[in-house]
Amino acid sequence: MANSRVLYWFRTDLRLHDSPALAAALDLKPECLYCVWTWDPHYVYRARVGPNRFQFLLDCQNDLSASLTKLNPKQKLLLLREAPQTLFPKLFKAWRISHLVFEKDTDAYAKDRDETVTRLAREAGVEIVVRMGRTLYDPDELVKKCKGKPTMSVTMVQNAGKQIGAIPRPTPAPTSLPDPGDTPLDFEQEQPAQQPDINDIHRNDTEKSYSSGISGPGSDFAPPTLQELGLKPATTPHRGGETIALRMLDSIIANEDYTATFEKPKTAPTAFEPQATTLLSPHLHFGSLGVREFYWRVQDVVSAYGRRASQPPTSLTGQLLFRDMYFGAQATLGYSFAQTYNNSHARFIPWHLPSHISPDSRLITGGYAVDSPTAERWFQRWKHGRTGFPWIDALMRQLRLEGWIHHLGRHAVASFLTRGGCYVDWERGAEVFEEWLIDHETASNAGNWQWLACVAFYSMFYRVYSPVAFPQKWDKEGKFVRRYVPELKEYPVKYIYEPWKAPLADQRKAGCLVMGEEGGTEGEYATYPRPMFDFAERREVCLKAMKNAYKVGLYGNDPRVLDGSWRKLFDDAAEGPTEGEGGLPGATIEGDRTEDVRQRGDGEGDDAKSPEVGTRDTGKRGLKRERGQATLDGLVKRKRVKK
Repeated sequence: MANSRVLYWFRTDLRLHDSPALAAALDLKPECLYCVWTWDPHYVYRARVGPNRFQFLLDCQNDLSASLTKLNPKQKLLLLREAPQTLFPKLFKAWRISHLVFEKDTDAYAKDRDETVTRLAREAGVEIVVRMGRTLYDPDELVKKCKGKPTMSVTMVQNAGKQIGAIPRPTPAPTSLPDPGDTPLDFEQEQPAQQPDINDIHRNDTEKSYSSGISGPGSDFAPPTLQELGLKPATTPHRGGETIALRMLDSIIANEDYTATFEKPKTAPTAFEPQATTLLSPHLHFGSLGVREFYWRVQDVVSAYGRRASQPPTSLTGQLLFRDMYFGAQATLGYSFAQTYNNSHARFIPWHLPSHISPDSRLITGGYAVDSPTAERWFQRWKHGRTGFPWIDALMRQLRLEGWIHHLGRHAVASFLTRGGCYVDWERGAEVFEEWLIDHETASNAGNWQWLACVAFYSMFYRVYSPVAFPQKWDKEGKFVRRYVPELKEYPVKYIYEPWKAPLADQRKAGCLVMGEEGGTEGEYATYPRPMFDFAERREVCLKAMKNAYKVGLYGNDPRVLDGSWRKLFDDAAEGPTEGEGGLPGATIEGDRTEDVRQRGDGEGDDAKSPEVGTRDTGKRGLKRERGQATLDGLVKRKRVKK
């Protein structure tokens, strides 16, 4: 193997420590090592990625490149601006590559991409070396141990994990690296199609990352800038990179009480500067922190701590098992995991704003049907933090600004959008999170939204977070709301979560009037929207609709869901687009006029406003209110974090 010429393909493993694939590459004792990242147009144009997540990625790439250079002044991350499917055959030949090494990825798109690249490598006589390093367990192995079934509980992961064996200790970071070889680029760059560009709403200039050749405008293989991508400036304070990730982990581990007794449901969703949880999830996504490094650093503290240490699933290591659970489910179901239609393990609920489905692929298209203009207005107000409920609005504004919110905050906004208020399809919410989260992971995002919409993993749909009572348990003064909804910062504590109840004199004294739907100004006063509905009433409407859908008992792969005949099982007056007797879930409903709407609007100008759509509202006609539904508010206890 002394003459091997190795191309190491970095993807979601932007680190040197705890990298089984990188260790395997170095075990080949290569005469030259190329450290490559391919700038895949799929993520630039086709996947929802906002400026904050792009900034985090660029941070990780630049930090990794600097770390490579520290080990060998001739090394750096070679960022190549072309899709791997077209680039690698040319690169194998031009750089005389003998081995291609990369970390295994079980995301649906990544599996298709990697299968193509693997085939092309074999055709070129290049040997492939793949190692698992993204999760604690190989998702495919989890599925095998579960007899081909998707992992739908942490218990399934734990039981399968016992059969697989102990979680390996992390591999150490290398202390040296071989030189790279020459990097001739005497071949044509294949320019990607820029349309459709799903991220156009985040650009204030033309996207130019492919316009200056494969090695970039400086011919130095440097990562692009947000300016090259034509993106608006990032607003997140959270930065990426292995250096930062390991520093954050050191700080967490140094607090043994926090590390050993951490229980995620007991951390405060209203905490900020600092937040109550680790905020290491984006580092796990991009691989700037190794998952086994995290697991074993925590587990060693827990093992030494004794009986008072917390245990999975609520402990820190338990959160990693949840992550593996979602990866195992996705590995089984593929693309269908991120939708209800044709998903064998997702309950079918006739939500408002259902996705359009491609009849050829049976996959969601990115557009959706507006069966109800009211639901569309609610969705846009939810997305942009203008619901009139300060707790919900504060969370959605934090999400958009910083790219992250606490997991209980995610629970609150998700239940509000789906089964607890708006009755809007969970896929709409998942797309917003995909767009804005810096820690977006397809498996975890889709899995969490299915959990919170009670279509999979979790079924107690009657437990709903109140947008008033729940945050009051954590933050009576409303400091979180005052931080992220600053127009309400002078409101009395009595009204901070229900500003519409404040007398007009108090509103004027606080400098903010509650009126309208958009917020803005009215003369000398700021304005804040009125609540978009009566929450108690809408909760009960939604819960009755959920109860009815559960009684019908359909799943996403049921033939009646696939052919649209599910509508026969629902009364025309039921909540959601239930009128008629046929048509795919996202297809035009007979007798209605619908508009194909894609995620859009940046909160500024006309794009942020709800469209005027000529559709009938199939709202809450004839539905009776039911009292006495429980909420989740009393099920979550507070815990003070030791500083």
